This record gives sequence, C-alpha cells and structure tokens, in this order.
Amino acid sequence: MAKRIIWSFKAQNDRKAILNYWINRNKSKTYSKRLNNLFIEAIKIISIFPEIGKKTDTPGVRIKIVKDYLIFYEIEKASILILSIWDNRRDPEKLDEGGNSSSQS
Repeated sequence: MAKRIIWSFKAQNDRKAILNYWINRNKSKTYSKRLNNLFIEAIKIISIFPEIGKKTDTPGVRIKIVKDYLIFYEIEKASILILSIWDNRRDPEKLDEGGNSSSQS
C-alpha cells in the first residue's frame, strides 16, 4: 500500500525554483512540465517502495535520483516526507545531510 506524501515547505520551494529556472532559461514551459512529471513519477514510486532510494548518513533519510536532481525524503510510519530537491551540479558544500541548503547560495 502506498504511503501518503507530505511535501516540506522547503521541498515545495525547491521544486518551484527549479521549474521556474527552466521556464526562464528556455522561454518555454515544455521542459519544466516534463521535469515535473519525472518528479511526480519518482515520488509515486517512492510512496509504493520507500526503501528504493539510496541511504544517507542521516538515519531515515534517503535519496532518489531524477535526472540531475536528488530528492531527499524521510520515511515515516504512515507517510513519506519530501525534504528537499537538490540540483546535484551545485556545490555540495552548500548542502547538509537531510537535503537542507545553507543560507549562502
């Protein structure tokens, strides 16, 4: 049975920023729509198979790779908490475990 998905405020903002970046860069919504669909499909898979993601050093936090992005999520008893979406081409020094970026960009 699929677990309920809960998006953190940070993860929601991450996704919006990523999709808006591609809309502005490409002057089109086409790629952003495709990328968002990939995020949605990956999260559906996570909800059904929570253990599918790679373990991190933080207990309970896993990573699912979608193209150049890492979806950080935490498995809870009845739900999956989406913590963050991180562009893995960015400086890893600005990311702490659990998918939180530091205040410096």
